[in-house]
Amino acid sequence: MHTDPDDPCRPTRRIQVRDVAEHLHDVLRSGPQGGHDRVITGISDDSRAVRPGDLYVALPGHHAHGLEFEAEAATHGAVAVLSDRPSRLLPTFVVDRPREVVGPLASWILGYPSHDLQVHGITGTNGKTSATYLLDTALAATGVVTGMIGGVVVRGPAGTRPATRTTPEASVVHRTLAEFRDQGVQAVTLEVSSHGISQGRVDGVRFRTVAFTNLGRDHLDFHHTMEQYFAAKAALFTADRTQTAVVNIDDEYGRRLAASVDVPLWTHSTRDPRADVYADTIRCDLHGTTFTVHTPAGSAPVRLSLLGPHQVANALTALTSVAAVDGDVLQAAAGLETLAGVPGRLERVDTGEGVLALVDYMHNTSGQRELLPFLRSLAPERRLVLVISATGERDPGKRFPLGHTAATYADVVVVTDDSPLSEDPRVLRDAVAEGAFAARSARVVVEADRRRAFDIAVAHTGPGDVVVVAGRGCEPRLVSGDMVQVFDDRDELRRALRRAQHRPVSRVPRP
Repeated sequence: MHTDPDDPCRPTRRIQVRDVAEHLHDVLRSGPQGGHDRVITGISDDSRAVRPGDLYVALPGHHAHGLEFEAEAATHGAVAVLSDRPSRLLPTFVVDRPREVVGPLASWILGYPSHDLQVHGITGTNGKTSATYLLDTALAATGVVTGMIGGVVVRGPAGTRPATRTTPEASVVHRTLAEFRDQGVQAVTLEVSSHGISQGRVDGVRFRTVAFTNLGRDHLDFHHTMEQYFAAKAALFTADRTQTAVVNIDDEYGRRLAASVDVPLWTHSTRDPRADVYADTIRCDLHGTTFTVHTPAGSAPVRLSLLGPHQVANALTALTSVAAVDGDVLQAAAGLETLAGVPGRLERVDTGEGVLALVDYMHNTSGQRELLPFLRSLAPERRLVLVISATGERDPGKRFPLGHTAATYADVVVVTDDSPLSEDPRVLRDAVAEGAFAARSARVVVEADRRRAFDIAVAHTGPGDVVVVAGRGCEPRLVSGDMVQVFDDRDELRRALRRAQHRPVSRVPRP
């Protein structure tokens, strides 16, 4: 073990400020002017989470600079700072691009935790969270002790805590890996966003496999073009980051990636039987999803409690990752049935009154095109009612298509507000509504108040109908400027169903 048994994640070897200066010699613009004998026992980028002996990483941010919180870090026991400019209070390692330094440095300070673990990364536009849950389940089914760092929760043998973002900052990633190592974890599934890759949050992590789910329009507020977005994802599939690539070749960008990687490649598909792992005889209904998986180790039936054909690709991501490390893929396949659900991913809100009510994270048109035809098929003679919205400070180019695609498939579309963040919520709402009205194929209702929008949506349903709240999944808060409101779509939809007493308005035939 690399850590102190009385204080997990604390290195047993003494790392002093002078040692860090020597380690950073090649990138150091200026080093500490004093405090060279101070002992560094950890690393944190959050001033509130600093513990005595930590190196505080003060990163430049979108709204604030980490040095604005240096006093809090010092009060909590930080002994030095890593930043792009000097601290007024503590010895500082000044580097030009601290984000590029913190990942490898955190790994070094904490004893290279990813080197002692089988780390599986999962990236892509859609399906990351579901695939992360499925891979964690598959690995556990083979008898492996698992940990998971996902966009919903961080989970290991010591318990579960809510995730704060899809991929944490690098110091948190490495600290969590160190915790898992010290808890006896053998394999970790890590959900990796394109922001996480571009901002160095997984730098210093040695991956055993990295899996690619798919790529669709999203995050162009950050990446600007689809090619830049693809390049950010592809940067994870290099020999200095991962031993093996796992790629969905049903996706156009997946095929491009598979043709370019310079590491051992495993492919999966629901269309091409030449893939390393292939699925056929796919069946999807209200009760779940079934298919047959074909692998180099043999074939097996698979049953998922998860709804939707898209979950087949996510399950293949999990099973192919297991196969790529010589795991018992058939045992893993049998174990997938034990996953009851994924929070906020076509999650049922059951009130026992005959309306199929679901909450899902679909927040882009590629997700809509994958899920809405399936939802339409669940009740072809009944009504599909959809609540949609757009988050602020995201790609404005996807708002109109979001509304247009929704109205193309649904009978009723209710456009409402999400988390506008710093934007004018009316601008967001109007852009989505414009797209919905332009489709000319659904009844469109615009209601700014989200709770009232749920009531309107439910009022348009009767027994056998389907109502879906899309876009936020299990996100528990709405954010507008400095105001934060507790609002969980699952709880609020359940309350709306109860308030309605299930008395639908006169039905509107599907156009």
